[in-house]
Formats: sequence, C-alpha cells, structure tokens
Amino acid sequence: MSASTGTTTLTGSTALVTGGSKGIGEGIAETLGRSGANVVVNYSKDQHAALAVVARIEAAGSHAVAIGADVAKEADVEALYAQAKEAFGTIDILVNNAGILQPGSLLDATTQSFHQQFGVNVLGLLVSSRAFARQADTGASIINISSNAPRLTPENLGIYTATKAAVDAFTRVHAKELGPRGIRVNAISPGLVASSATRSNGLLGSDMAAAIIEQTPLRRAGQPDDIADVATFLASRAARWVTGQVITVSGGI
Repeated sequence: MSASTGTTTLTGSTALVTGGSKGIGEGIAETLGRSGANVVVNYSKDQHAALAVVARIEAAGSHAVAIGADVAKEADVEALYAQAKEAFGTIDILVNNAGILQPGSLLDATTQSFHQQFGVNVLGLLVSSRAFARQADTGASIINISSNAPRLTPENLGIYTATKAAVDAFTRVHAKELGPRGIRVNAISPGLVASSATRSNGLLGSDMAAAIIEQTPLRRAGQPDDIADVATFLASRAARWVTGQVITVSGGI
C-alpha cells in the first residue's frame, strides 16, 4: 500500500466563497486563506465587512479580493466570475455559501419569501456552479453549504428546509455529472451555528435554538470555524476520493 500524499495545503489554488463576508462564509474564506489559497470574497451588500475579511486573509499571507454580486442574478454571477478570473485566473474551489433564512409557518408563508429564499439558496447555487464548472480544470472542487433542516424538518422553516433539500439533490446530481471531468462536488450539512445570520433573524437565543442545543450531544451551537475546517478538508487533496457526499457537521444531532 502506498503512503498517503493527502494534504490540506491549498497553496497555488484559488477559491471563491459566495456570501463570504460574514458568518460561516467569513470563517471558510479566512480558513482557506490560512491554508494558502487565494480567496475571492463575494458579498451582496456589506462591502466594508468583505474588505475586512480580505485584510485578515492578506495579513495571514495569502491574496484576496472582495467582489460584490447578488448570486440570484445571472448577470451579477457572470460579472463575478469575469472579475475573479481577471484577479487570479482559473478558480479551483467554489464554496456555495450564500443563503438566507426567513422563518415562517405555512399560514404565514408568502410568495415573496419563497422566491427570495429559493432565489439565493437554490438558483444562486445553480448559476454559480454552472459558471464555475464551465471554467474549472481537473481537480477542482465545489462545496455546497446545506443544513440539517431537511433531516430534522423543524417547524416554521418549511421554505428554507425545502431549499436545502434542493441543495442536497444538486450536490449528488452534479457530482455524477462532473465526476468524469475530475471535479468533485460535496456538501456540508451544519447544525445550529452561531453566526451573524442566526443572530439577525432571531434564531440564535430563541426557544427553538435552546431546544436544539439541549438535543445536541455536544451541548453547544456550532461556530463558523467548525464548518470551515471541514470545508478546507473537502477542498484539499486529502479529500480527492470524496464526492457526492452530504457531510453532517452538527455536534451529533
């Protein structure tokens, strides 16, 4: 048996992280940068936060740029990839992290919320993955950020849960389609993570969050770095024989 040559070093690679200015995306972008990758930090609105992430990545010794784009808009995604290519050339790693969560019951559901959540969480992933795959070389990797919501089916998160079920399906289908080209596609299914998103939407600190933590064997909410370390593994050669997987990272729940 040959010795393993797996490594999580990403020196010479370029990663694009959608929604990379805050929360889980911020943690992933910075961890990929510390592992040696050039990083494109995509943001939707908060340029200041994205530039702060870029500064921290560069302080750690890697190169990074911040590029604004709404992933739910096809023209924005095309411009994002054009600017990323101009900055670094071919993109080797795509992290489809951009997402929104809007709690609401069936009786409170609106078509606006449906289109907003599906627009970013599903259409955004599809359009970005397509743009990435069209320019990617053998050895490239797509990492989709999903959720354990499709498995747990929590109340008042029906639309969000449906979007993440679609993410899981895309992950497995795209892995089959892109595998012959040597492109891997995997997803991470986080549990409750303490992030800017879960704070702003009121989930963190809610009764629902308390119940989730109580049912979690490790008895805490996740942190962005908990997800980022797994994303870095999936992006690296250490995961060269891993594709089509939805990996649960949730403290045991």
